[in-house]
Amino acid sequence: FRSSSLVGAFKSEVAVMFKVAFYTLGCKVNTYETEALWQLFLNAGYQRVQQEEVADVYVINTCAVTHAGEQKSRQIIRRLVRRAPHAVVVVTGCYAQTAPAVVADIPGVDIVVGTSGRKQLLGLVAAVQRTRNPIIAVEDLWRVKPIYEELGILTSSCRTRALVKIQEGCNNFCTFCIIPWAKGRSRSRKPELVIEEAQRLIALGYKELVLTGIHTGGYGEDLPNYSFVKLIEELQGLSGDFRLRISSLEVTQVNAPLIAILKQIGSKICPHLHLPLQAGSDPVLKRMGRHYNTKKYQNIVCALRVHLPDLAITTDVITGFPGETDEQFQEGYELMKRLKLGQLHVFPYSKRSGTRAAQFEDQISEEVKRARAKKLLELSEQLQTSYAKQFIGQALRVLPESEYKNAKYQGYLTGFSDNYLRIVFKGPQELKGKFCNVLVKNIQGHVCLGELVEDKAISKF
Repeated sequence: FRSSSLVGAFKSEVAVMFKVAFYTLGCKVNTYETEALWQLFLNAGYQRVQQEEVADVYVINTCAVTHAGEQKSRQIIRRLVRRAPHAVVVVTGCYAQTAPAVVADIPGVDIVVGTSGRKQLLGLVAAVQRTRNPIIAVEDLWRVKPIYEELGILTSSCRTRALVKIQEGCNNFCTFCIIPWAKGRSRSRKPELVIEEAQRLIALGYKELVLTGIHTGGYGEDLPNYSFVKLIEELQGLSGDFRLRISSLEVTQVNAPLIAILKQIGSKICPHLHLPLQAGSDPVLKRMGRHYNTKKYQNIVCALRVHLPDLAITTDVITGFPGETDEQFQEGYELMKRLKLGQLHVFPYSKRSGTRAAQFEDQISEEVKRARAKKLLELSEQLQTSYAKQFIGQALRVLPESEYKNAKYQGYLTGFSDNYLRIVFKGPQELKGKFCNVLVKNIQGHVCLGELVEDKAISKF
């Protein structure tokens, strides 16, 4: 689909006061990539404005993981076209990659570029501004050699937490998932570039670096003599007062070397792992094309708990997968309850055109999906409260990020502990972006109410 209407150098052509606005849907990877795309426009002299403002260029970074994500992407595109009909509307991301013709047919869309080839975006914008001819520039990711696209990010120290993308794509081909078609084969970012970005972020004052990717634990599989654990070892060796958080891992990627790093005294890795389960029934997992069974998942969780009793383990679960019986759903419910997971991220199954599961018989009704999701969300609240209660009376290290938006708690700050509990406590504004110790006093809903304690107090983690 690549257009031949490309231009070369663009920076000299752009008016300094051109305005660009971004709209991001979906995952942490999309959030990271939007900031990287902003860097391209910043270098070209653009001014960034808020989503609701009128801009010269709109960039919508779309999601295709669920039907709702695609629908919301279309709604946002149409809304922005109505707001500024003369602006250049750019649609990128997973939905643009998997359905470029559908996206291009939306009136007002000027540029469709998928999940690769985005370095040329400024040239495409320049071409449309001159000719007003729409452009589709979407590569077939399975016909080209997978190469990690390095966009680069320049950041400021106005925030406390930064995403660091280390990997792209996925080779798993779960039967329900469109992501391999949206992102292509798994490929790793060069280790030296990850380290360089991490060093820069630490120097800018960021205290938490979140390692993210589509298949994060697959990092290094395409690199000679390198691995995900090796990357973590190098990142831990960087100087500075910071912590590392792993965004998500497949349970099959949890191994002895990783557990050993987590166990190290003074480890900078947060004692929190997100391990997607997706279903708690072996027949369902098999139909999903997952590479483990419930016994494997349970054994890994138990092994982690032996070495790290207070580790927070959160998970993803899909409800109403084709053919899932009431008994199989209940089996999964009981498994998650028994494992005492810290939180469940619940997703009703969304039929994705082009995936094998879309052709499966015994599709589950939306009513049943919603009922099962409701039951799991109620379980998640119970599990969250149960996990948090363990820490009442203990001091946790917390990274305050912002004021707590609640009229009842004026002057309170909120942030996450190392083990991913949201903590609310009273403290001075200058503590934002600085580690401090907070004594957990009580649990209220999804937050822990705490009290600031002196630095000499010993933190749990």
